[in-house]
Amino acid sequence: MPIGAALGTVAVTGILVLRGPQAAMVLLSEGAFDFVAHWSLSAVPMFILMGSIAFHSGLTSTLFAAARVWLGFMPGGLAVATTCASAGFAAASGSSVAMAGAMSRLAVPEMLKAGYDKGLAPGVVAASGTLGALIPPSIPFILYGVFMEASVSKLLIAGIVPGLLTFLAYTALIVIRAKLNPALAPRTSERFTLRQKLATLVAAWPFPVIVLGVIGGLYSGMFTATEVGAFGACVTLLAALISGRFSGAMLSAALRETLLSTAAIFLIAIGAVLFSQFLTLTRIPLEIGRIIDMFAVNQLAFILLVSLFYLVLGMFLDPIGLMLVTLPLLGPAITALDVDVIWFGVLVVKFVEIGLLTPPIGLNLYVVAAALNGKVSFAEVTRGTAWFLAAEAVVMVIVIACPGLILLLPNIMQ
Repeated sequence: MPIGAALGTVAVTGILVLRGPQAAMVLLSEGAFDFVAHWSLSAVPMFILMGSIAFHSGLTSTLFAAARVWLGFMPGGLAVATTCASAGFAAASGSSVAMAGAMSRLAVPEMLKAGYDKGLAPGVVAASGTLGALIPPSIPFILYGVFMEASVSKLLIAGIVPGLLTFLAYTALIVIRAKLNPALAPRTSERFTLRQKLATLVAAWPFPVIVLGVIGGLYSGMFTATEVGAFGACVTLLAALISGRFSGAMLSAALRETLLSTAAIFLIAIGAVLFSQFLTLTRIPLEIGRIIDMFAVNQLAFILLVSLFYLVLGMFLDPIGLMLVTLPLLGPAITALDVDVIWFGVLVVKFVEIGLLTPPIGLNLYVVAAALNGKVSFAEVTRGTAWFLAAEAVVMVIVIACPGLILLLPNIMQ
């Protein structure tokens, strides 16, 4: 069953047994509506629409073209360009899976044509897709903020530093591996004039505008998280119009993708809300909180336990479903140990995104393999991604050891 339907079925059946049919019907109707009607969630379809317009209008291809022209000379230049383009696309998307699918079709064929290793080429795309959940806008941060009653704007800004750290770790890994083993990523012989380089920057002008608009609007307090989603979607649509990439078919495809993605995310979220309320009635979260308190004698012990918890479950569960199911269980312990809710949100999003890269149910791995239509096997994608998990380990050590670094920007927001 789809995870949202499975969660909802368990919740309604459980409450039916515990409290009777009337309570179950109230939960199914009022509980679901009250959550979906939360104002902050209106940012979700706006961020998805922004990314859909950017992809279907071809704006993402201009970003990759610019990164390729400017960074192609480096060791592993095309892979570095892919990582850079993914970071830029993250500021116009918010979805890891959508970004992995888009960049697979754009970047992997170019890398394979240049002689790149069949593991490295798709691996860098699968790993770079996780930047979509960190660099604002970010759908997981919105859902976390609504569930944990935390500031969505601060959560989005808090994702910037770990997002940049992840980008730098990936870039360093690619360059080092390409230097040690040039056969992995042969240097391209293409050379471009300054005029050609500047032309690619001109063509990619929408992305700096989107980044400055989204991040600047949030950081300055000019826009709320909901308003900045609508602003970003409008700017992206305007960019498509100005660049001559707008068409009825493009808009229709973007709207259809937005509706389907929003419906899928909301189904999972509604199921998780119902499940959370059922768990509350059973007192399971309080009991689990007590068990965690027995073993987690301090914040560090708790974080290490949670890290192991998410790393294991992330191998098997959908990231959004995993996050929404586990937050009600961990909430009491977070409060008891006085863990900063913003910092913990960054940890949770990082760990569920790492789950996208870990088999057997690493969703990004399947998305990349499927998007390439058999050009690269699932095993090769998994092999190429394994190196990036090592880079993720380094980033997570920094995030856990230096909470002040992660909270620096949100703490000085207006």
